[in-house]
Amino acid sequence: MTTPPIHIARFHELSARTFHDIVRLRLDTFIVEQDAPYHELDGRDLLDSTEHLWVEIDGEPVSYLRTYPGPEAATWIGRVVTAPAHRGRGLSTLLMHHALDRVPRPVRIAAQERLTPWYAGMGFERCGPDFVEDGIAHTPMRLGPG
Repeated sequence: MTTPPIHIARFHELSARTFHDIVRLRLDTFIVEQDAPYHELDGRDLLDSTEHLWVEIDGEPVSYLRTYPGPEAATWIGRVVTAPAHRGRGLSTLLMHHALDRVPRPVRIAAQERLTPWYAGMGFERCGPDFVEDGIAHTPMRLGPG
């Protein structure tokens, strides 16, 4: 498989269609598939400092994440998602590595507990107790100094 191009944009650079498709991918996964109602539109998408990274196949976003500066002087990565039909191809790993090459350390994530081994494989380490958010167990994780 040829490595697909990675798209990167800030909110003001996204077309309405692309943002719609990204939000639909996130909603389909986190709210519908995982049955976890939560506040999807949290305002972070709009921040000038947020970067949206995604992979398209046939013109449709199929894998996505966002980066943004957050509390504790850390860069946060969140909303890591790949459409079910495209899982197992390494698209989220591709996006994560690309994001990690771009952002300053330390990097923080709130990993779904079942995905902690995947994040640990990229060097993330637990940095606090597990917690439940929107009905799903999460583990705070950190990569880098601190």
